[in-house]
Amino acid sequence: MKKPLGPNYWKLWSASAVSNLGDGVAVIAYPWLASLITRDGFKLGLVVLAGRLPWLLFSLPAGVLADRFDRRRLVVVMDLFRAILTAGVVALVLANTGVLDIAAETGVTPSNEAFLLAALIGASFLFGVAEVVRDNTAQTLMPALVERDLLETANGRLWAAELLMNQSVGPPLGGVLIGFALVAPFVLHSATFAISALVLATLVGTFRTPVQADAPRPAFRKDLAEGFRYLWSHPLLRPLAITLGVVNGLTMMAQTTFVLFAQDVLALSAAQFGLLTTSGAVGGVAGALAASKVTKRLRRGATLYLAMVVFGVTQLIIGLFPDAILAWTMMVIGIFFAMVWNVITVSLRQRIIPDRLLGRVNSVYRFFGWGMMSLGAILGGALVSISGPIVGREWSLRLPFVVAGVVQIAMLLYAYPHFNTGRIEEAERRSETEGLPA
Repeated sequence: MKKPLGPNYWKLWSASAVSNLGDGVAVIAYPWLASLITRDGFKLGLVVLAGRLPWLLFSLPAGVLADRFDRRRLVVVMDLFRAILTAGVVALVLANTGVLDIAAETGVTPSNEAFLLAALIGASFLFGVAEVVRDNTAQTLMPALVERDLLETANGRLWAAELLMNQSVGPPLGGVLIGFALVAPFVLHSATFAISALVLATLVGTFRTPVQADAPRPAFRKDLAEGFRYLWSHPLLRPLAITLGVVNGLTMMAQTTFVLFAQDVLALSAAQFGLLTTSGAVGGVAGALAASKVTKRLRRGATLYLAMVVFGVTQLIIGLFPDAILAWTMMVIGIFFAMVWNVITVSLRQRIIPDRLLGRVNSVYRFFGWGMMSLGAILGGALVSISGPIVGREWSLRLPFVVAGVVQIAMLLYAYPHFNTGRIEEAERRSETEGLPA
């Protein structure tokens, strides 16, 4: 008889599903809004950079906050903040509906482009700060909600729901809502955060570590340094974090101008662009549900190596053979293995990192994994802008996929000797018997 995941878990699952529906709508709405404000690849890159830069600047402090304060309350506050911030974007769109409608019809950027761009960059940055604190803290909640041997199942089901909403239901809905009214997807986005906060506020239990309750707080810098030292001295977590950082940075380099690639190379409408992004749900849900079976058949180390090869090959094919159906297929395959990678590595971290350090070490890991997206975003926009006059508009938009694919495959040379199934199992054994890093 299978163990139940429990009511607390399903509250987290429900809140994540609702908020990710809004995020899926935003996947279409925000890039589309940015493309109405400017058609310049570098400027679009700045908008993406603003949203990703907080992962570089605030990942480490966010981990200290997660280990110092009530984790449930921290997640709820961040969701409420994002609801209010998105309501501000609603007001911005409503105040500029006329000029944005003209930009949509003519393709000419608004006369107040600088103001709108600055406002969108500012909102993206603040949204990113809240996202860093919220997502890092939410990931530390899972070990307090389910038993250790249920982590893969719990994470897989959670991400399956998130991806279904984020990349299957949300994007097509976002395209439809844009066609109805540009402001509509942002209204929905704000509402989903408010609902998520209300649901998470009902979680029952204690979500503070024993250290939070029983020990005096050390200096903030000392807390942060302890988490960094733990990861950097860990022979398994360090190479995993570095590898993830490079892969994510290269992926973001390709994705930064993806909306322009879809518009100018694939010639897709907003609704068609939304359908293209459903690849994330198809591949992600399949990957989340199949992760445990794949890893049992191939073992975890081999699965991680295979995923890295797939990441590079799929990016190369999208860049070299631009076709909407082929791109959708490659994205399905790539995201399938990305989700398998996530189930393996996140469950591993939740299992082997001591609870009192989980927020900080997790934040250091995500500092590498997500912080590099900031660099990838600015490189992607710059690559398109610089290469455009040399290779032409189409190839400048295809080039980020080609470069990302080649370097991702080459990263296997670094990863191969550093993490394998034997090291993963040894880290888990030592965590169970000693509670110390491997």
